[in-house]
Amino acid sequence: MQKLQAFQAVASEGGFVAIEPSEEGTVLWLKKATVEAEDRICLDSLTNSATVYWATIPWKINSKTFREASALREWIQSRPGVSAS
Repeated sequence: MQKLQAFQAVASEGGFVAIEPSEEGTVLWLKKATVEAEDRICLDSLTNSATVYWATIPWKINSKTFREASALREWIQSRPGVSAS
């Protein structure tokens, strides 16, 4: 549980907000508006991981899974120009 809380704290620092937990309570979705679309993060309590989904032009969906909150923080900080104005 501490790992998921760390992921959620990092995501919040990066501008992501919670949108909905799963009905089973095993997944929490977060989102952040960007210039291109909307980035989303899925926090999964079954795998203790965070998966980020983001779109690139022309609407190609990319994803990357993180096992450590520090790696997620580095990834978020490496994308400073994607925030919506």
